[in-house]
Amino acid sequence: MDYSYLCTVHDIEPYFNWRNLYTSENDPRSPYYKKKHNEFEYHNKIYNFLIHPQWDEFGSATLYLKLLFVDYAEGYAVIEFIGEWNDAVNNDIMWLKREVLEVLATEGIAKYILIGENVMNFHSSDDCYYEEWFQEVGDGWIAAINFKKHVQQEFGNVNVDYYLNFGGELDTMNWRILTPQLLFERVSWVMGSRLGA
Repeated sequence: MDYSYLCTVHDIEPYFNWRNLYTSENDPRSPYYKKKHNEFEYHNKIYNFLIHPQWDEFGSATLYLKLLFVDYAEGYAVIEFIGEWNDAVNNDIMWLKREVLEVLATEGIAKYILIGENVMNFHSSDDCYYEEWFQEVGDGWIAAINFKKHVQQEFGNVNVDYYLNFGGELDTMNWRILTPQLLFERVSWVMGSRLGA
């Protein structure tokens, strides 16, 4: 397995162009409310490689995230990830669900846009937490955009693709040129055409 990308992982920052619209540390309904980020002290790691301090931890040793945007009126959240998604060893989906998704769900979030460009690998366990999450979103959805092909294949090997929607237009979405609302509208259109809504 190639881990060479980890050598430069400290240079990868979460997307910051929406910070004038939303910051999770200033949102009293966010799981990261009042979190302080030290721009000069790197402490979070993926294996032995430091990552940028703007990424937020949720209990995983190899996967971090940034809550880029939440719209409570529309009921959606945009979450960017970095690292290795490891359910086999770290049970990342359990930690993600308990520490982040359940907090958002209690606030009415049922539509999730997961950005996976910086997710390098996926190591599977069972799909119980994905199934539970999928059931809890009800009429909502979970869209995974720009995940690498081999990560999608790894998701598919254990049927996680039954719960997460990816592929097609979701794989090539140039989301950085969009506002959060336009991204949501575009993903909603894709999801509506897939789900027949």
